[in-house]
Amino acid sequence: MTRWTKSLLGLLALLLLAAALVAWLNVRGEAPLSDAPPGAPADAATLERGRQLATAGNCQACHSARGGEPYAGGRGIATPFGTVYAGNLTPDPTHGLGQWNSDAFWRALHHGRSRDGRLLYPAFPYNNTTLVTRDDSDAIYHYLRSLPPVAQANRPHELRWPFSTQAALAVWRALYFRPASFEPAPQQNAEWNRGAYLVQGLAHCSACHAPRNALGASSNMLDLAGGLIPLQNWYAPSLNAPQEAGVQNWPLDHIVALFRDGRAPGGQVTGPMAEVVLHSTQHWREDELRAMASYLKALPRVDLAQPAPAAKPASRTLELGAQLYGNLCASCHGERGEGIANAYPALAGNRAVLMGSPANLVQTVLNGGFSPATAGHPRPYGMPPYLLSLSDADIAAVLTHVRGSWGNQAGAVGELDVLQLRGGR
Repeated sequence: MTRWTKSLLGLLALLLLAAALVAWLNVRGEAPLSDAPPGAPADAATLERGRQLATAGNCQACHSARGGEPYAGGRGIATPFGTVYAGNLTPDPTHGLGQWNSDAFWRALHHGRSRDGRLLYPAFPYNNTTLVTRDDSDAIYHYLRSLPPVAQANRPHELRWPFSTQAALAVWRALYFRPASFEPAPQQNAEWNRGAYLVQGLAHCSACHAPRNALGASSNMLDLAGGLIPLQNWYAPSLNAPQEAGVQNWPLDHIVALFRDGRAPGGQVTGPMAEVVLHSTQHWREDELRAMASYLKALPRVDLAQPAPAAKPASRTLELGAQLYGNLCASCHGERGEGIANAYPALAGNRAVLMGSPANLVQTVLNGGFSPATAGHPRPYGMPPYLLSLSDADIAAVLTHVRGSWGNQAGAVGELDVLQLRGGR
């Protein structure tokens, strides 16, 4: 046997060993799937609990195409690797959950594996739903099976090779996913533990607020340090840092109001978070909101380092920014960025204005700023989009003016920043 042949056989053995390890890592902890039929309908109390849990998880938002039937799937979720389409969760026997039993549904939430054995893509946040209890999984399952069936076929994903392969997904999961269970912290009270369960699990806050690497993964899916949401180009701010979105210094009632009404004395929600409040948190029970608020308020505080003083922008940029602000913004946000109470937010001292990343400001100017309509704030004021009327230079100038006026001392915004966030990347 030649040296080349020995090397080839050794490499083949290593590849087979690696493949076996990856396969084992993707099935560890899984019990055999039962072939039991779906089972009888649940009682009214279980269905209502399942509805509340599905709302807490904001399941309908992803699993309903715009203009389509609720939970019938078809909505595209853009990722850096292509588009993943949400599945049909209605009890249709061909395209939905009609043939699924509660064991198969639990396996999807806990292990990220479909009824037919396919590994699921992590656009479905099973890194978080793995923490959901079996009782809660069963309640959601029974609620979904109580919905009207919709005979809508599931749309195939549109992912680039090799990300479209189960082999690549198996490697990703071996690196970044491990089934887990929620373990209450014995030193914390029941309210804090309930909040931790919701934030870490069903509400999957880290799906947006965890920083991610080039493969779309986080080394710690319970990390809430913030990061840019891929392709959406909105920045999910850190929930640990009071300079960004940390609420450690807020009264508990103000935190509850933010998630219930979409606004509070310390701020208001826009962008992707507005959709979360619209479809999910405004419908939570008060005790669940307070539990989440208690957990978020108790998160370890991280004080971000102050950035180095920024170079003074060119005078022509400052002049253009001041002119645009006076013409387009001052009537709502005030001549000195003071805002109008209960209508338009102040810009002076606003932490959303002062964050290191200007992404959310750019997106708001480009696409408009809209808070959700809620029972506590049914007619929110909005901001028009300037996508077609302002150039990259205009937007950079007016935001540089806002970030450097009335005591604000944030860095300038460049034309390249706007171009990248507009979609040029």
